[in-house]
Amino acid sequence: MNRILEQIGSYGIVPVIVIEDTDNAVPLSQSLIEGGLPVAEVTFRTGAARKSIERIAKTFPDMLIGAGTVLSIDQVKSAVDSGAKYIISPGLNPKVVEYCVSENIPVTPGIATPSDIERALEFNLEVVKYFPAEALGGLNYLKAISAPYGNLKFIPTGGIDEKNLLSYLQFSKVLACGGSWMVKSDLISNKKFNEIKQLSENALSIVRSRNNL
Repeated sequence: MNRILEQIGSYGIVPVIVIEDTDNAVPLSQSLIEGGLPVAEVTFRTGAARKSIERIAKTFPDMLIGAGTVLSIDQVKSAVDSGAKYIISPGLNPKVVEYCVSENIPVTPGIATPSDIERALEFNLEVVKYFPAEALGGLNYLKAISAPYGNLKFIPTGGIDEKNLLSYLQFSKVLACGGSWMVKSDLISNKKFNEIKQLSENALSIVRSRNNL
């Protein structure tokens, strides 16, 4: 498996961040790092995403910063040029995946059906995003659709929080989970970075409880 994806798996959580103000990018990342989670997906849902990734990558070069909600090759190029180390998309866009694979850029496209999974396997992907996890049917649905695909790993995202995180992580085919409960938009906009740090620490303690089982 790709080294970056292995590192993501070691943390067990990918904070999914929507940044509206680039000035929040660095202190937000600092709070995640201090909380034990030097990993994040900055979504391309706002005009501040590219510059936020750039600031984070320059300030914390060792942080596992990725770009999410990537919908086009142009966005891939912009994200990588800004310092993103991996790409995450809500669905499986063959053009985006093909480009990332050809350029050796780690990419985790979203899947919702067995057909999506088989398209991902055609690109020799080892990890896909299961999205939107809870709306699709949660862990039970994931177990059902993943059963025929032995070595493929999943990053469930969508509706996951501290209440159901552990149940997902205990499933052997889950590499990590994406979540935004520790980096909610109101916490970021109100600059509650100490609270984000504490929520990150709490989330990491759940991951560690899985590892100790």
